[in-house]
Amino acid sequence: MDLLWIRVAAILYAAAGVAVFPAVLGNRERWRKACVHLGGLAFFFHFVSVVEMLAAAHRFVPAGVREIESLLGFAVAGLFFLVWWLYDFLSLGIFALPASFFLVFIPSLGPDRYQFPSKGVYDIWLVAHIVALLLAYAALCFSLLSSLLYLVQEHRIKSKPKPGRHSKWGPLDWLPPLDTLERVAQATLEFGFPCMTAGLLIGSVLVQESSLGASYFLDPNIIASFVMWGVYVMLLLLRRGAGLRGRKAAYVSGASLVAMMAVWAVNFFSQVHRFGPQ
Repeated sequence: MDLLWIRVAAILYAAAGVAVFPAVLGNRERWRKACVHLGGLAFFFHFVSVVEMLAAAHRFVPAGVREIESLLGFAVAGLFFLVWWLYDFLSLGIFALPASFFLVFIPSLGPDRYQFPSKGVYDIWLVAHIVALLLAYAALCFSLLSSLLYLVQEHRIKSKPKPGRHSKWGPLDWLPPLDTLERVAQATLEFGFPCMTAGLLIGSVLVQESSLGASYFLDPNIIASFVMWGVYVMLLLLRRGAGLRGRKAAYVSGASLVAMMAVWAVNFFSQVHRFGPQ
């Protein structure tokens, strides 16, 4: 029965992880209540699963990677709810609830390695994994480009260019208004985040078909990808939650571009993703 309860917990963690973003970034009370209730139910069913898992094994310590992942997810969720109860700090859930879901998701697939029903199904999942991550990186690039163009347009406006053919700013007359650039940067960022999340989640399922096991999550490129996911979250928090706009948002986006380039550079040290020559 512990497998049933952890699957219920995984579904509820996923729902709470979705609800926490409008709750924190949009400061919506209805979503805030939904996030707390869904997360609380997930934590309860997770607790039941852990108790049944250890009781059935007649021991009090975890054995095996999947049991450790489940207990780590339980600890992350428990720490989050403790902080929320003491300090009403729901923003921490943007990191804690998705992390709990990622940690619980693989154990919820079953005690044995997941097997795809056919090579065709595996290939479909693989294509979805690649497309989702490429869309995420493309969206981030568009967001960064919009932020950089925002800086250029802002400098152009402050310099008060004189109309005429000989103005040095003439070639940049095509730039849209600052508000448009800001909205494009925000919209592309919000589009890329679920793509990045879906790509990482699908990759976690795909690795079950391989012999890598838990060592997959120790690969430098995988670690860097999860770091990139954290950068996405930080950008969303700063732009929407903290109201970061304009020049400061552009500088933060530039730092994110450096982080993204580092993720691609780490690929050359990866044993899992090697897109270059072998």
